[in-house]
Amino acid sequence: FLIVGIKNKATYSVARVAIRARCHYANKKWLGGMLTNFPTIETRLHKFRDLRTEQKTGGLNRLPKRDATMLKKQLSRLQTYLSRIKYMTRLLDIVIIVDQQEEYTTF
Repeated sequence: FLIVGIKNKATYSVARVAIRARCHYANKKWLGGMLTNFPTIETRLHKFRDLRTEQKTGGLNRLPKRDATMLKKQLSRLQTYLSRIKYMTRLLDIVIIVDQQEEYTTF
C-alpha cells in the first residue's frame, strides 16, 4: 500500500494511519515519477540508504568538510521526501489518495 495525502489538512492523518497500518506513505511533496518511473526512484532510495549508512558509521566525518556538507544537505533533502518510502522495493499494487479535491461538484 501507498497512502498519499499532500494537503495540509490530510498530512497528519495520513502519517498516523499509515504508521498504524505499517505501510508506505507520502505526506510531504509527491515526487514526480514515483509510480511511473520507479527505476529512478529506486536509484534514489539506494542512494538515500547508502548515505544514511555512511552517516551512522561516521564515514561522512572522514571526508573533506565541503564534501561532507554537500552530502549532509543531500541526505537531509532525501530524508524529507523518501524516508516514508525507504523500504519500498517494488512498485506497489494499491495507492490510496486522500483529500484530492477540496470541493465536490454535483450535477
